[in-house]
Amino acid sequence: MTGKLGPDALATALAATGAADPAVTQGPAYGEDAAAIDLAGAGETLVVAADPLSLAAESVGTLAVHVACNDVAASGADPRWLTHTLFLPDDDPDRLRTVVDQVDATARDLGVSVVGGHTEVLDALSRPLCSMTAMGTTDRFVSSGGAEPGDRLLLTKGAAIEATAILATDFREECLSAGVPAATLDAAAEFLGEVSVVPDAAAVRDAATALHDPTEGGVATALVEMASASGVAFAVERDAVPVRPETRACCDALGVDPLATFGSGALLAAVPPERVDAALDALDAAGIAGAEIGVVEPGGESDGDAGSAKGDGEPGTVRIDGEPLAEPPRDELYPLWEARE
Repeated sequence: MTGKLGPDALATALAATGAADPAVTQGPAYGEDAAAIDLAGAGETLVVAADPLSLAAESVGTLAVHVACNDVAASGADPRWLTHTLFLPDDDPDRLRTVVDQVDATARDLGVSVVGGHTEVLDALSRPLCSMTAMGTTDRFVSSGGAEPGDRLLLTKGAAIEATAILATDFREECLSAGVPAATLDAAAEFLGEVSVVPDAAAVRDAATALHDPTEGGVATALVEMASASGVAFAVERDAVPVRPETRACCDALGVDPLATFGSGALLAAVPPERVDAALDALDAAGIAGAEIGVVEPGGESDGDAGSAKGDGEPGTVRIDGEPLAEPPRDELYPLWEARE
């Protein structure tokens, strides 16, 4: 089945960590998207994140750069270097040029250098596959697992930014047939220019106890991953999660939940209550919309002092409008792609 491994299967892969190295201060773990390596004597931490991307055919090179760099930025670091492994389904020079031009332009816009990689033809594929490794440095690593009871949950921009762009391009004809106006789709396609969270993270990282960027499975999956990594529970209000009109139109037309589909472009942050106003002001100064969507609760029975309602007793539990979501949902764009195969 296409998509992320479930938590149990993923645990098998995450347990294969090779030799122990004390310089690795954050290694593989559920809910964590980047590793942290202490650069001894340099006063900095090297942050490393890897991600493959293949399904967004129209913009695979652009999204691949952003998805990898977002993981580094959402760890409190400034992305600086990329390695790019590219598998192509054939030796069509135009296809190659399209992908590498997208990679080059996007990396230049972010100020990131492509320092190496590998390219080959793999005829078992039906579309290009870009696998990126991004690296950057920071003097304060921010993990996904640092959320504390009482923290408030902030989300930048809105849900399903990436999915909106994909729906408006890869599924344009289906959206038109379902009644979405062409002008709405044209505006939605421009969301591709907003999938970076590098500026979002730079604005809020000093105030945040934890950061995470929604990708596959959207805001809902990101909430489960962050809550699990932090050993806490989250209480979230669906109506508090920003959903843009173009997103609502595209998702409603094709039966997609905006909270359960590709969410690159949004940044999820846990922030102590006394720093929420400062974080939102910093986002506003950077021209980035932000909203408070929920509260962090203890990962056991809560007396209600830390949030708006009692926790459900299990770390990693997310309640949206009071309904528990203990498992991350499968991304709701996958059935649309699978229907084409």
